[in-house]
Amino acid sequence: MKEKLKGVTPETWARTGSLLIALINQILAIFGKNVLPFGENQVYQVISISATIITGVIAWWKNNSFTKKAQLADEYLAELRDTEDEEDA
Repeated sequence: MKEKLKGVTPETWARTGSLLIALINQILAIFGKNVLPFGENQVYQVISISATIITGVIAWWKNNSFTKKAQLADEYLAELRDTEDEEDA
């Protein structure tokens, strides 16, 4: 398993971690736990739902390559793009 996750970029881990935090926060909200220090429930719900939506979109908008094959494909794509840029110049 460690070999599969070895080349995962820090950005991918940050997006995935942010998504997990937002999802945990949303689950706690569903069960009535007030995680954020806001007194009014409506403010909390708006912030919680917004954070979940924004984090979810950001987390999976980018290509998150967890497997070694996907990481190699990303490297190959970068090489192809570099080759195209050199040919265009």
